[in-house]
Amino acid sequence: MLVSQLDYKVFEAINGLAGRLPWVDAIMEFIAKDTEYLFYIAIVIYWFTRREDHRRMVVQALISACAAFGTSMILSHLFYRDRPFVAHRVIQLISHPINASFPSDHAIGAFVIATSIWLFRKRDGYIWLAIAACIAFSRIWTGVHYPLDVISGAVIGSAAAVLIHRLFTRSSKVRQWFQWSIGLYEGIERRIWPTKVMK
Repeated sequence: MLVSQLDYKVFEAINGLAGRLPWVDAIMEFIAKDTEYLFYIAIVIYWFTRREDHRRMVVQALISACAAFGTSMILSHLFYRDRPFVAHRVIQLISHPINASFPSDHAIGAFVIATSIWLFRKRDGYIWLAIAACIAFSRIWTGVHYPLDVISGAVIGSAAAVLIHRLFTRSSKVRQWFQWSIGLYEGIERRIWPTKVMK
């Protein structure tokens, strides 16, 4: 069996569960559409705790996201794939533009932030990784992604976070750039909000 055939079989099995229990569908729709905003809120909250390690984490998460979404843009053009609801009859619970299905940007965004958090705060990170996995699963349940789309998105997002973290850890020049940039920012911030940054 080809990978694409297996991918579709798994999609059918998961998406076929939709439409049976309205309350489960409602939860899946919420997770698929709105849960990503929790990650954005988390990034803002971590930043404004004003802890140095949290700020390193947030900066790395944002740079990782840029790298991951850039990779996604290239892959979506090189390996264009129609959405499941375009190519097949599916149970589609949420509306979505007809664009590239591979890889899943929702999975990328969730996993790049969750992995970045995990690299600094293991206990928090496991919770965010679980939420990211729920988002990925819900995108299949609601009929807008194949399993391979979200798995690829998870791998791209996680890999980008790990690679950027290693770059920051091993490169003294990158660390110096970060220290200079954050020092400049915090100098301005202290004039507006005069509280000492926690170590």
